[in-house]
This record gives sequence, structure tokens and C-alpha cells, in this order.
Amino acid sequence: MINLLLIFVSALLLALGATPVVRRLADRLGIVDQPDPRKLHRAPVPLLGGIAIYVGFILALLVFGEGWVLSQMIGILVSATMVSFLGIWDDRSGVRPLLKLLGQLVAASILIISGVKVSFLPYPALNVAITLVWVVGITNALNLLDNMDGLSGGVGAVAAGFFLLLAAMNGQYLVASLAAALMGACIGFLYYNLNPATIFMGDAGSMFLGFILSVVAIKLRFPGRPSMITWMIPVVVLGLPIFDTTLVVISRLRGGMNPLTSPGKDHVSHRLVQMGLSQRNAVIVLYLICCALGLAALFIMQADFLQAYLMGAAVFVAGLIGLIALERVRPTGGQDGSRA
Repeated sequence: MINLLLIFVSALLLALGATPVVRRLADRLGIVDQPDPRKLHRAPVPLLGGIAIYVGFILALLVFGEGWVLSQMIGILVSATMVSFLGIWDDRSGVRPLLKLLGQLVAASILIISGVKVSFLPYPALNVAITLVWVVGITNALNLLDNMDGLSGGVGAVAAGFFLLLAAMNGQYLVASLAAALMGACIGFLYYNLNPATIFMGDAGSMFLGFILSVVAIKLRFPGRPSMITWMIPVVVLGLPIFDTTLVVISRLRGGMNPLTSPGKDHVSHRLVQMGLSQRNAVIVLYLICCALGLAALFIMQADFLQAYLMGAAVFVAGLIGLIALERVRPTGGQDGSRA
């Protein structure tokens, strides 16, 4: 447990110290998000904050992490680095959606080759397919969620915190080290990213964040618990980004738009603001929802079959009601204020 604390604190301090350096670098290189009538910020804001998250995460693990299966650790670090550099490239000069998707699939394939994959299904091909869909889906869900100051980083920190707790409760200390490093790096970065943000994480951060969360979810194991129950736990913990992505895709398809190339102010955060909340309060509400989902996941972990599925059904119904209600809140403006 002391080692987990060291990883968390070191990742937090490294991200806290690295973010101002990255901010100056982004300014010098001109990698900034310019204001636009379609966006929420009104002054240029440096991008590349994700580099600070990456540095805090990687260095904390390299210094204090121990006991990992070497092939898996190399696979995780190499693929996560690939995703982060793909994000930097996108922040710097833009990457076509299909090329970005291809890069994410390659990174997910490296994970699978290194042995990091879903294993609860009886057919290997299905496990590989589910792994690819999960990793790419969660990577892009956190990328889409990065549309308001402090949102993606805060949700990532809360989700990583619950993954840390779940892993520690099940003796998964090596998995817990990943979650501890990510949680610390997110919190260190949030000091500069909360409203009003002085730096954005950009794709370099949001895709890296989603990628690592998907990996932690895959690596989690629940000894003595049936996979017919435990598969729900990561899905519930990451329910908010999954919900947001679902809302956006449905909204854009209904509007005759391509969900990948037609961004808009149609995320859950934007709709909460449209309903009268301030940006800061909308983000806080979403933090609280993420916490509630984490508590639901803890309940599912300890429940019997019937209780677990009743809770899962309750979460699903609540999400469906929220989806219908929020879809009626028509977004205003053109493209969104996200940095994705």
C-alpha cells in the first residue's frame, strides 16, 4: 500500500511540475486552441497538457512500479506512448479521423500481442474483437468527453480512483499501480485545467487517458466472482463517457450528420449548461454522477447474481431515461468547445 501511495504522490507532483513547462512549450511552438464563436473559451489556450499527464504517469511507474510481467508492461507503455504521440500529432497539425482510428487499432493490437486482452468469452476470436472495440471505444469516449474545463481529467481521476479501490480490494496491486499513477497525474494536471483553464490536455491527453483506463479495466480481475457478473463493473465505472458518446452519436445520426466528422455542442455537459447550469456546476454534477456509478460498481462486485443484475438494470434504465431527457434539450451553436 505504501508503494501505491508513492506512485500516486509522485505522479501528482510530476504532473503538477511538468504542466507549466508544457504550457510554455505549447505557447512557444504555437500549439494553442484559438477562440472561435463555436467554442467555449474566449482567449487562446495552450494545448499539449496531456504531455504532463503522460510524463507523470510513466515516470511514477518506472521509478516505483515493480513486479510486472515484462512483456505486458512493455506492451502497455509502447502502445500508450503511440496513442499519446498520435494525439500530439493531431494537436499540432490535425489527423484525419480514419488515420487516427487506424493508429488506435494498431496500439490496441500491440496490447493484445503482449497478452493484455479480454478473456471471459469462450472463443479467442471474440475476446480479441471485444478487446479492440473496448480499447478503441473508451479511448475515443474520453476524447469526446474533453469538451469543458476540467471534465475529462476529473472524470478520469474519479474512474481511476474507483479502479484503484477495486483492484486493491481484490489484491490486484500491480493493476492498482496503473490506476494510482493515472489518478495522481490527472489530479496534478487538474490544478491548471479547472475552470477557467490555463491549459488544455488536447488529444495527447484525452486519448492517452481513455487508453489507460481501458487497459486498467481489462487487467482487473475478481477472484472467486463469476465473469457473468464482473464484466459489468468496468462498464458501470466508465458509464459516463459511454453515455456521453452514445448521446452524441444518436444526436448526430438523427440530425443526418457524421458522428466522427461533425462535432457540435451536443455533449451532456453542453446540454446541462443549456438547461441553466454554469460550466463549473455542470462539471461538478458530472463528477458526482461518476462517483455514483463507481459506488454502483462496488455494490455489483459484492452482490449475488440477482442483486448485481438488478443494479445493472437500474443503471441502464437511469441512463436510458437520461438519454431521452437530454436528447430533448436541443443544443445551440455550431461546432463544440471541445479540444478533440
